[in-house]
Amino acid sequence: MPKNSKVTQREHSSEHVTESVADLLAHQEPVDYKRSVLNVTGETWDKQKEGDEDLDAENRPAWNSKLQYILAQIGYSVGLGNVWRFPYLCQKNGGGAYLVPYLVLLIIIGLPLFFLELAVGQRIRRGSIGVWNYICPRLGGIGYASCLVCFFVGLYYNVIIGWSIFYFFKSFQYPLPWSECPIVKNGSVAVVETECERSSATTYFWYRETLDISNSISESGGLNWKMTLCLLVAWSLVGLAMIKGIQSSGKVMYFSSLFPYLVLVCFLVRGLLLRGAVDGIMHMFTPKLDKMLDPQVWREAATQVFFALGLGFGGVIAFSSYNKQDNNCHFDATLVSFINFFTSVLATLVVFAVLGFKANIMNEKCVVENAEKILGYLNTNVLSHDLIPPHVNFSHLTAKDYNEMYRVIMTVKEGHFKELGLDACLLEDELNKSVQGTGLAFIAFTEAMTHFPASPFWSVMFFLMLINLGLGSMIGTMSGITTPIIDTFKVRKEVFTVGCCIFAFLVGLIFVQRSGNYFVTMFDDYSATLPLTVVVILENIAVAWIYGTKKFMQELTEMLGFRPYQFYYYTWKYVSPICMAVLMTASIIQLGVSPPGYSAWIREEAAEKFLFYPTWAMAILISLIILASLPLPLVFILRQFHLVSDGSNALSVTYKKGRMMKDISNLEDNDETRFILSKVPSETPSPMPTHRSYLGPGSNSPMEMSSAPNGRYGSGYLLASTPESEL
Repeated sequence: MPKNSKVTQREHSSEHVTESVADLLAHQEPVDYKRSVLNVTGETWDKQKEGDEDLDAENRPAWNSKLQYILAQIGYSVGLGNVWRFPYLCQKNGGGAYLVPYLVLLIIIGLPLFFLELAVGQRIRRGSIGVWNYICPRLGGIGYASCLVCFFVGLYYNVIIGWSIFYFFKSFQYPLPWSECPIVKNGSVAVVETECERSSATTYFWYRETLDISNSISESGGLNWKMTLCLLVAWSLVGLAMIKGIQSSGKVMYFSSLFPYLVLVCFLVRGLLLRGAVDGIMHMFTPKLDKMLDPQVWREAATQVFFALGLGFGGVIAFSSYNKQDNNCHFDATLVSFINFFTSVLATLVVFAVLGFKANIMNEKCVVENAEKILGYLNTNVLSHDLIPPHVNFSHLTAKDYNEMYRVIMTVKEGHFKELGLDACLLEDELNKSVQGTGLAFIAFTEAMTHFPASPFWSVMFFLMLINLGLGSMIGTMSGITTPIIDTFKVRKEVFTVGCCIFAFLVGLIFVQRSGNYFVTMFDDYSATLPLTVVVILENIAVAWIYGTKKFMQELTEMLGFRPYQFYYYTWKYVSPICMAVLMTASIIQLGVSPPGYSAWIREEAAEKFLFYPTWAMAILISLIILASLPLPLVFILRQFHLVSDGSNALSVTYKKGRMMKDISNLEDNDETRFILSKVPSETPSPMPTHRSYLGPGSNSPMEMSSAPNGRYGSGYLLASTPESEL
């Protein structure tokens, strides 16, 4: 070591040493530490291995442009839930009033946690497993839990894409196949299919023609070959999009992220021109302010924020890990969060414009049917002609005239009114019929589109939009699996991606049985909610309380070039963990209060019926929650008791072009001083050093932490007393 170096000057000075080893080494000339005499690991220098590590760090794939990255994050976060979940929650929880708790929770929970995941991914440039092993090895199970949840969600999410593919290909015909009930021959007589007549054409097409659904989850019914082929096509699309990593998926995002916005805008313009669209939108945004005081509304808003941004899945971390370290991830977090919010509002406008049109159609149909009943009663003298207002014209009966006539008859025939079987035919009742999920997309919306001029065109556009929304989310979900596994275990990207898709398709056959829809409901309700809530809480705690919020803020300052707002300091440290803990508690209570069950379609009754899960299904349900959460305690125990290596006990430093690639060891404060002064540390074993990070000036990549028992360092410190001539 040069005699005028800072370390040598400190050795011969009586001045008290206050700087850490990291501080001193950061100012030294670039040195290959493994090749020097001061190699405290005892490892031999492997030129080939070092070259591979440097090559891996330098050659990590990167986004072709900032636009491609933003579109990928938007495509991942904006999914099917924005189209069929958010509008339902708006309608259910107070209309326009629901936007207030949603926006508040987006700002105090969603945005800070989304920014946190973007920042750690960009900082450490690894998938979820590598990120959480780096920040806190004992909580390394977070990454594995995220991968498992992504796998569970990907299994059933791709089934929904398969359904959309089926409807997409069925849309290329006129009239649409779900516009009318099928006619069946009963001997020499042609009659309407009973199940369809008792429900509706779109409902029949969904449950019988598409799913061919069984009466309960216990009745498997064998594979539905049509849905099996569609699932195979869906997994093939995902595999092709993912096979080259972001080189292939990034290009797909240009279309899959932008096309849904084109379709939504087209639907909004078309919807606003439909009769009754304004009724739907007014109904949607009429605020019910009393709902804002309901805790259930806030719980559902928090859950929607949580899942809308894709927190905890690992996809956000995976995408951001391909960024340059000086990328402004704070801007990205804000932009994507609010684009997600405005997309949800746009989708809600579209949905309720179309449902307002549908409600008017159904209301007119109701008026016609009940007017025919009244005419029948008048002709048979059950009702007197005096009850009919003189201005009412049955050949051009309006909803207003019918309501007036209905009230008169109800008043006069109060005692026998129920026997008449007349309906009120109120537009408000039609608008209040809440539908969500598959019921909205594959029943309510498809029924509305049958009344559109050029209905096949709009149907093709709608289901192509659903396919693209689903594909964008699936690419992010699969990245949450492939990126951390490839980073950690160095498997071949193409081989692992293809193998993962084939395995997922085979496991996913459970969802394309005739009872498969019930398993989709089970996985959607229980496989992700609770495990992901725990994962995000632990992510927050790992960064804010274990790694340290101040340290994290300082590193963000060095990385971004400006200090993030103090708002994030308090939300990460206090607000978000408390809110997430309350959400987790509310979710557990909700699971306990609401008995696990599902809506089954009973063929004989042509209606839905709520059924409880059988014992074996409950066992699967509980196993899903346990399996997704199991890596968290398992990894903690294994690393706490040193049953497996945490990958952080190597004490080596490698410099390249002045940039620290591997961090120095975490020495205790007084041991750091003795290291500089060439003193032997205390022989008394010290506790496990805390997991600390340091980023020297000019560093562009994160440093891998190391922590090991003092016994490991003991022999290493003695080497520090090597004569200066040997250094």
